[in-house]
Amino acid sequence: MSSEKVTLKKTKKMDGLGWIEWLRGLSNVLQEMFFQRVMASHLHNPFPLPPLNHLTCIVTGSTSGIGSETARQLAEAGAHVVMAVRNTRAGHELIQQWQTKWSASGKGLPLNIQVMELDLLSLDSVVRFSNAWNARLAPLHVLINNAGMFAMGGAQRFSKDGYEQHLQVNHLAPALLSLLLLPSLIRASQSRIINVNSVIHYLGFVDPNDLNLVAGKRKFSSLRGYSSSKLAQVMFNNVLFKKLPLETGISVVCLSPGVVQTNVTRDLPRLIQDIYSALPYFIYSPQEGCRSSLFSATASQIPNYCEKLKTNHKSVCAYISQNCQPTNPSEEARNIETSNKVWEKTIELIGLPLDAVEMLIEGEEVQCRYGI
Repeated sequence: MSSEKVTLKKTKKMDGLGWIEWLRGLSNVLQEMFFQRVMASHLHNPFPLPPLNHLTCIVTGSTSGIGSETARQLAEAGAHVVMAVRNTRAGHELIQQWQTKWSASGKGLPLNIQVMELDLLSLDSVVRFSNAWNARLAPLHVLINNAGMFAMGGAQRFSKDGYEQHLQVNHLAPALLSLLLLPSLIRASQSRIINVNSVIHYLGFVDPNDLNLVAGKRKFSSLRGYSSSKLAQVMFNNVLFKKLPLETGISVVCLSPGVVQTNVTRDLPRLIQDIYSALPYFIYSPQEGCRSSLFSATASQIPNYCEKLKTNHKSVCAYISQNCQPTNPSEEARNIETSNKVWEKTIELIGLPLDAVEMLIEGEEVQCRYGI
């Protein structure tokens, strides 16, 4: 049999398996949408937090939605919170509102919260932010890669770096940020990299040779862009977790916030927007949606759970469901061979050397082609 026929046969086989996995993934998405309140009925709202005065946390995309709730509640629990956002003016306005309400409540000292500029659609911005933070020589206990985008119904668009926007905002920029902040994370004891993912990663398919979705093998849609970027995020963090030695003390977590009411439907027809907004019982508010982020960032059992995964030689990072319980990512997300290829391609796209993690752990300086 010719090599061309073998390739064609393999492609057809993969496409068949892809449909099976897609249907399974759709089942998971629908289950989370319609039963998430039942599954999370044991959780309090707002999520109770212990005193966090010992923690410094960076929260990306924290001027709205889940990120805003996450930042506010961490700060009210005493953490030093850095809002890493594109719109710094909106960040300062939020802080002023929160400080006013907090002072009026008479609960204690002013909130320890600040704003730093970070635009995930610019990898130069990611490098500048990381350099500015690392220059403080301060420990970073929690990095919450919360910012994300789902231009539901929108056309394919690219960043100035040349990458499809879902890929850059949901995967490439957070990956670069996580790696460049490793020196500060290592300075802290029991630090954590938290990635706000999505159950929709179950619908994703990743071609490591076409992360940018430009080859035309599969027609672009916003759902394909979003689901593929979220799947790539899990795969990348699986490899990152495996590469980080236990002695670094860094936990790596991906999580699902549930199906949350946001502005992702803004590009869809008005009728669909109305249907989406008419399902308040099934869809979480941002305050409910941030619970798995707060749990992952603060729960005492997370480091032990991650250590257990590592010592049992699991090839996955921790994955926390919207009901704050450990779960498994999709079967495709646990594909070791594809995950390693996604890792290598990601490192190439974000302009770092392939041994960047090892160099950063050893305290060596790493050159990135962005931010120069």
